[in-house]
Amino acid sequence: MVVPSSHILVDAGQTGSRIRIVAGGRVVDHEVDPVHTDRPVVDQVAELIRSVVPKTQPGAQLAVGVSGLTPAATKPQQLLDLVGSVGVTRVVLTHDSVSSYLAANAFEFGAVCAVGTGVVTLGAGPSGTARVDGWGHLFGDAGSAYWIGRAGIDAALRAYDGRGGDTTLMVAATEHFGSLPELYMQLQGDPDRVSRTAGFARSVAESADGGDHIAGAIIDSAAVELADSAVAALGRCGALGSASPTTEESGARQSRVSWTGTVPAANRRLRERFVTEVTTRAPQVAVREPLGDTMSGLERLLAVPVGHPLTELVADAGSLTDAGT
Repeated sequence: MVVPSSHILVDAGQTGSRIRIVAGGRVVDHEVDPVHTDRPVVDQVAELIRSVVPKTQPGAQLAVGVSGLTPAATKPQQLLDLVGSVGVTRVVLTHDSVSSYLAANAFEFGAVCAVGTGVVTLGAGPSGTARVDGWGHLFGDAGSAYWIGRAGIDAALRAYDGRGGDTTLMVAATEHFGSLPELYMQLQGDPDRVSRTAGFARSVAESADGGDHIAGAIIDSAAVELADSAVAALGRCGALGSASPTTEESGARQSRVSWTGTVPAANRRLRERFVTEVTTRAPQVAVREPLGDTMSGLERLLAVPVGHPLTELVADAGSLTDAGT
């Protein structure tokens, strides 16, 4: 993989964004504001870049992964026009499921579940690509932090009502949100209700680790949901029975399934159940730890091989020239 010596990487999320500047052998990271998908995306990304990026050496290449990016909002040439003043000559723009895939699987065929507040699963194989879920907290995101947190609150309220079994989640929800009878009104009126609900996933995981069987069942169910998505993605992209290409002419590897995001990174029980579920249903694939982090995925975005199925999801504008090489 050849990555330009001067590049800018942007991980644009809906709760916060990160920018990495690599130039002259130095690496500088910045934590910056979120990008809101209900407003023009490229304008926001350009503003974030201009706020932290000094004039770079000519030929800088920009890789951007945006949470919730839609086809209509994918405008790499417009972004290139807006950031040319800081030395950028090439822009590669994509949905963050693609940069997450590259972070976890590099260029191998397979599937990756990117699990944070929400969740999206992406598969890549000989039939192309397949995106599964990512439908948001109202209609999807099964297995995400929001999904886990909401299930935990539901279990706590059921226990309070006497409709469900005893669970430590009732105490945990009280400590986290305050009075249970007030909880639903408090959250419904809070503009940060999605992130606050997702934050309760940590308490569910702690209760599960402490032996609470109801919390444990929620974590297990989340892992099953993620496995459902991974196997569905493998089937749709043709990677269930296909070997991945390699850079060597000697052969190929098994399709690869992995994950990214705060939820699987922090939750061993969820990871282990996910591995078991996928391996049971698709024993011909390899379920493995991610190969790298988000920034390594964005670096790989600048070097996706010609003909790889992920290229259909990547929008590219500008010159490939790297003055630093």
